[in-house]
Amino acid sequence: MVTVKRYLENPLITPEEVKPYHDGFEVIGAFNAGVAQYEDEIMLLLRIAERPLSGDPLQVPSPYYNIQQKCVQVHFYDRRDPAFNFKDSRVIKRSDQPDSFCGLTSLSYFRLARSRDGHHFSIDDKPFIYPSNRYQTFGVEDSRITQIGDTYYIYFSAVSEVGIGVNMVSTKDFKTFQDHGLIFSPENKDVVIFPEKINGCYYALHRPSLKSVGTPDIWIAESDNLDYWGNHRHLLGVRKGRWDGGRIGSGAVPIKTQDGWLEIYHGMSADSRYCLGGLLLDLNDPSKILARSDKPILEPEAEYEKKGFFGEVVFTCGGIVQGQILKLYYGVSDRSMACAELDIDEILSELKNSVAKA
Repeated sequence: MVTVKRYLENPLITPEEVKPYHDGFEVIGAFNAGVAQYEDEIMLLLRIAERPLSGDPLQVPSPYYNIQQKCVQVHFYDRRDPAFNFKDSRVIKRSDQPDSFCGLTSLSYFRLARSRDGHHFSIDDKPFIYPSNRYQTFGVEDSRITQIGDTYYIYFSAVSEVGIGVNMVSTKDFKTFQDHGLIFSPENKDVVIFPEKINGCYYALHRPSLKSVGTPDIWIAESDNLDYWGNHRHLLGVRKGRWDGGRIGSGAVPIKTQDGWLEIYHGMSADSRYCLGGLLLDLNDPSKILARSDKPILEPEAEYEKKGFFGEVVFTCGGIVQGQILKLYYGVSDRSMACAELDIDEILSELKNSVAKA
């Protein structure tokens, strides 16, 4: 069994601590942060979700980035209009097309939060990464950060009317960045890039979001330059009826251990409960699976994990390794940030037991 030591200060960051960047908006989420160690600070690249305030309960505001005006604007939908479906508080859809997408009820961007002790964070007043082009008109979400040498590669979901793709930028100082554009086209998300070359290649895990046949599974790809990816192969599928039977996706950047690459991934059950499990991949060939969690290593148990904007959710985008301890930062209930410490040896032992049982 893996011991989970949740921080007493959890949740570490809540929406109430974040001042809105936009006039007439409210912050409803500060969560799903990319994680990096920069100099003597732990950096969280927070996904900040802001929602327009509305005085009319019959009007549903939907913010978007106007690429011509280079600013955020708001479109209003009438709840009484039968053409639209408002059942999901996060998304506006067409009533006659269940899989359609008209807009979101909030807009996300990234702000940096900094800490020297990993428990107490100060949050920047202004965005670090903000929607800027036609592939980001509905916002940017759920970043991951891979450090290679002195460069930090930040990649994230870019959401627009043409789908969800994965954009990447790179920085050396968390002050300025270079935009590499889309590295995975729609529909794709939950990308993690390994922190070093393996046999001369960079590797990434990604999750195509299939809309025809197939299920939301984890794939693996290769690159020689981080910008262009190929040799895509299916790596891991959902397990029907299990904790990861609805959908799965990569979470933290893979951790190199003596036993293999340790990946912390998320799984959603059929009733939309999100948990975290472990995956062990071969050191020299990460397309080879050595072990997979039989049961979650972290699941919604604390009150702040069970109740929120979208409850029963723990979702990680990264952690910090100190010796054998993994400080795993994770979003809770699509609302706030938390952290828990886990022993990497215990995770590996649990994975080895899962193989023995198989």
